[in-house]
Amino acid sequence: MRVSTNTVSDTIVRQIQQLGSQQAKLQNEVATGQRISQPEDDPAAVGRVLNLESELRQVAQYGGNTTAALNIAQASASGLQGIKKISDRAGELVTLGTGVLGPDAMNAYATETNQLIEQAVQAANTSYNGTYIYAGTAVSAPPITVQRDANGQITSVSYTGNASQAAIPLSEATSVTPSTDATTNAGLADFINHLVSLRDGLASGDTANVSAVQPGLTTSENLLVTAISDNGGVQTRIEASQSQQADRTTNINQLISGETSADLPSTVVKLNQAQTAYQAALQSAAMIMKMSLLDYIPAA
Repeated sequence: MRVSTNTVSDTIVRQIQQLGSQQAKLQNEVATGQRISQPEDDPAAVGRVLNLESELRQVAQYGGNTTAALNIAQASASGLQGIKKISDRAGELVTLGTGVLGPDAMNAYATETNQLIEQAVQAANTSYNGTYIYAGTAVSAPPITVQRDANGQITSVSYTGNASQAAIPLSEATSVTPSTDATTNAGLADFINHLVSLRDGLASGDTANVSAVQPGLTTSENLLVTAISDNGGVQTRIEASQSQQADRTTNINQLISGETSADLPSTVVKLNQAQTAYQAALQSAAMIMKMSLLDYIPAA
């Protein structure tokens, strides 16, 4: 059987190219720590990685939702705590106003209560990120509207938000409503109207009217305490979800790493073997390519 010189040369070149490609691939794995650089390196693993990366993006979206929900809950809590302080002071003023006081003291307390009314309206119309947080889902307008007399004093307020709550998804199966409910929101208007009655009672010096305000203020106080407690529970739930999302992100990244990361000790060994084979192939090729027709002619 005769083998042409061209066929031998082509075979040698092809084998050297294959060894060179294998060496380059292993060198790239060692340099990058990744065993997959092209989809054809491991199509099945690439498919699994794409699915994991899709899940990772979804978890990241839920993470953004969770952060937004926590910010809303915290802003809501801050406003409620501010209103609770106003309520505490109003309770003290009721006690003082039902005691033996002169007209000047009653007027001074009425003036203070008027400032509490303004503060309460401002707190009840708190906005976060351009939306009003005690308005239900009617977040584009202040939920508490006021009526004032000729002197600019608030005479009454009304709630103009709605009774809906926006749910924010925290995962594929759970969601949370970080804003206050309709009862709390409408109750803020009731509380401010109780403050108006307290101010008017103090201004008139009528202790009976001041005393009559106390049951309404107590109801509002209880409503605020309940709302603050509920808000704390919502924040705890959101923070727990954040922790779960962080763990899930870590687990997914570990799975992706397991699919794509190279086994460096094994890869280094294979690289050394490939380099040895490549050098041996070059040497063999050099020897073979130096042969000529005279090498095959027997000596005379």
